[in-house]
Amino acid sequence: MKDITYSIVIPAYNEGTRLGATLEKVLGYVRAQGWNAEVEVIVVNDGSRDNTAELVRGFAARDPVLRLVENPGNRGKGYAVRNGMLNARGEIVVFSDADLSSPIEEMPKLLAALAAGADIAIGSRWLRAELQTQRQSALRQLAGRIFNALNRIILGLRFKDTQCGFKAFTRRAAQTILPLQRIERWGFDPEILFLARKFGFRVEEVAVLWGHSGDTRIHPLLDGVRMFQEMLRIRWYDLTGKYDGGAAPGEQAVKTLPGGPRPGI
Repeated sequence: MKDITYSIVIPAYNEGTRLGATLEKVLGYVRAQGWNAEVEVIVVNDGSRDNTAELVRGFAARDPVLRLVENPGNRGKGYAVRNGMLNARGEIVVFSDADLSSPIEEMPKLLAALAAGADIAIGSRWLRAELQTQRQSALRQLAGRIFNALNRIILGLRFKDTQCGFKAFTRRAAQTILPLQRIERWGFDPEILFLARKFGFRVEEVAVLWGHSGDTRIHPLLDGVRMFQEMLRIRWYDLTGKYDGGAAPGEQAVKTLPGGPRPGI
């Protein structure tokens, strides 16, 4: 099998109405970079009930860099991202939301952070708020600030934005963290960042262009409560040793407490 440098993972659930435009942009960007021989684009179908899978197969028939991964039914975005990333063959694995709220053209910013020594680069909507092309509603912004504060208090994650759906991992970081991920729905982002901190990976937060999609499926209150519950689950999993079996050679898992992050986190 040929060597792959970049894997781009796109989780998709009932995305038939907008996924075509997304794939046109992503595949066009890949061609413009001349990456055809060293890139793969993976769409993970999370049990869609529309034409998402058929749409991807149609694109894949015309462009061999694209392939479809099927989840066993609708399992959630966290499961889809994990399934796609663990099926990826690239030395660098990027996942992007299907709506491209952060344009794929922002990918070089994440790659530059990895090239500078980071193990994980996370896109951020709030590191430079002026880069937002379309703001969320006031209610969503308030819910996001509360969620971010709870992340700091409960999990010790000192990032301005954990939830932006645009992140890049070295293969080593992805293969260490993703097998331990247990949260399958919206609260998976804090979990993978918590695990990155636990295993001493360097995470760099990167300001990216971002525009709110009006078709988002997250309810700021109901899903916010669920994600709070998932934060508590993450803390419980850590305290009860559920994450302790996955350290890569030369790494040591530690119980992580809210407070000062490990170097580089």
